[in-house]
Amino acid sequence: MIETILGVFLGLLGGVAVGIQSPLSGVISERVGGTSSSFIIHVSGAIVSGVLLLVRGGEKIQNWRSLPWYMFGLGSLGVVLYLTLSYTIPKLGATSALSLIVVGQLFMGLLLDTFGWFGLATRPIDFTRILAMGLLLCGSYLMIK
Repeated sequence: MIETILGVFLGLLGGVAVGIQSPLSGVISERVGGTSSSFIIHVSGAIVSGVLLLVRGGEKIQNWRSLPWYMFGLGSLGVVLYLTLSYTIPKLGATSALSLIVVGQLFMGLLLDTFGWFGLATRPIDFTRILAMGLLLCGSYLMIK
């Protein structure tokens, strides 16, 4: 039970962090440009991650050589995320932009669950999950309208 509560709390905390960071990245983008804002965000994140890695004793960093090659390109997906946010937030507003990001994430999650890509456990698609995606799309549309 404690693990579930902690998981919910951390999930909500992550959502709050994205909710704060996303509009601020839009502000940075308007001042210095989209690519520059992405660079600033990723450098500051790398510094914080490096400090945490040192504080935590390196965790399992020695295993980096065992990672598949495509894992080393994941930072580029972060760049895509922040470039899209730096464009969409000033144009659509934070709520609309974030709702689209969430719908995109959940759609990708649905595909990952359904097909078990990247070694993830499969969870078959069913009517309830399709209905939930439809409702999310409707909600996102209403946010943008």
